[in-house]
Amino acid sequence: MLKAYKYRIYPTDEQKVLLAKTFGCCRWFYNFALDLTNETYKATGKGLSRDEIINKLPQLKKEKEWLSEVPSQALQQVALDLSSAFLNFFEKRAKFPKFKKKGNKQSVRFPQGIKLDGDYLTLPKLKKVYCKVSRLPEGKLKSVTISMTSSGKYFASCLYDDGQDLPEQNSEGKAVGIDLGVKDFAITSDGSKYGNLNYYRKYEQKLAKKQKRLAKKQKGSNNRHKARKAVAKVHEKITRCREDFLHKLSRKLVDENQVIVVENLAVKNMVRNHKLAKSINDCGWGQFCTMLKYKAEWEGKTYIEVDRFFPISKTCNHCLYQVDSLTLDIRRWQCPKCETIHDRDVNAAKNIRDEGLRILAVGHIASASGERVRPSKGTAFVRHLSVKEESPVTPQG
Repeated sequence: MLKAYKYRIYPTDEQKVLLAKTFGCCRWFYNFALDLTNETYKATGKGLSRDEIINKLPQLKKEKEWLSEVPSQALQQVALDLSSAFLNFFEKRAKFPKFKKKGNKQSVRFPQGIKLDGDYLTLPKLKKVYCKVSRLPEGKLKSVTISMTSSGKYFASCLYDDGQDLPEQNSEGKAVGIDLGVKDFAITSDGSKYGNLNYYRKYEQKLAKKQKRLAKKQKGSNNRHKARKAVAKVHEKITRCREDFLHKLSRKLVDENQVIVVENLAVKNMVRNHKLAKSINDCGWGQFCTMLKYKAEWEGKTYIEVDRFFPISKTCNHCLYQVDSLTLDIRRWQCPKCETIHDRDVNAAKNIRDEGLRILAVGHIASASGERVRPSKGTAFVRHLSVKEESPVTPQG
């Protein structure tokens, strides 16, 4: 089983110069190979394989001597990355490969000549680089990816193979449905609600000040470079806070449950709503679901996604009666058939759990919680109680 451990590294000034050269050479070779592949396809109708791209390196090193100053393993890895990018495109997992830019995040991968020993990471030509090891990995070191953020920090992602296979999935145990929202980030089927901390909103004013200073700086000046790094640090702070929250919450839910069921949300389509786009992007729903999925796989637990078109909010989880309409401002409603008063989000989470168990059991003809699955339609609901009786809640999905 492959696991990656990310550490921060602190290269010396000489090592930073060599890393900068390595970033630049790998970026240049990637763009060269991508352009050559595109031109070859236009001329012959066929692209270039990974081996054909690697075979061009010796001649390129003779023409451009600065390519010999960086580790050859990193340049060879570029061909593999480009091949993987085209494979993802053809299998419709990603868009067509784009040319790399200097201003974006820089990274290189070393598949050989690497070693992590104590607090030092050994890399080709860089030799020993000080590494802040937070936890000791287990297994065999397969590759190391060195990355530099926009603020100038360096990180090493060490990929280890522990020699073990993924445990078999087991669905015997507690099941939980998770409804994702804006005001409350996650609502579980057992009634627990985890508030959204809104990290981008928290640092929005500070970010606006830094961006305003950046806009006033002259392009190409050192002061503009310093202002750009100040903006990047705020963005990194927001990202770290959000990831910390998502990691802790996903770990908690995976540890406490055997079956985790979520809704398959189309976030890309949801952000087209300009009134909620910023709040939705601030949540990080996609990243959270990804964390739930791989952590469940590591523990041998079951992760299920329910179709986004399943009427989770409009269906009574007791009698499966379905109302025709339920607008976002209705946070509590009463079923006209069994007269049960529902919290909109908790009811949705319970329906997600039941639909996941139905999918897990047999398929689309199975039953959820021992009852029939496809509800009858109807039209009835009650709106919010008075503000004195209920705490105010802002609309959410």
